[in-house]
Amino acid sequence: MKKTFPINDPKNAPTRVIEAIKSELRKYVKRERKKNLPEGVDFWDFDCKVGETANHALPLHVAEINSALDHALADEWTSVYFEILAKPGVRTYKTKESSSAQ
Repeated sequence: MKKTFPINDPKNAPTRVIEAIKSELRKYVKRERKKNLPEGVDFWDFDCKVGETANHALPLHVAEINSALDHALADEWTSVYFEILAKPGVRTYKTKESSSAQ
């Protein structure tokens, strides 16, 4: 998904628009995670970018989507660009030596 969401809406307050964007992005991620996994893949991972425009988008983790939208609202952006691309993820396991050293 590559999409630019306008924040300034004459009919709705910006906080309501941000909540609607959060909801749409959560639904998209949930829908992508339900897809069948290819052979040898443990889970769906996501490459995410966010910015005021596509040219100014910076990478972030999928768990930071809500805080990025709150930041956009606080900085009074007129729109917010999101790029969320699903990719196969393989779980990596810690060895006993590295986990006991902590």
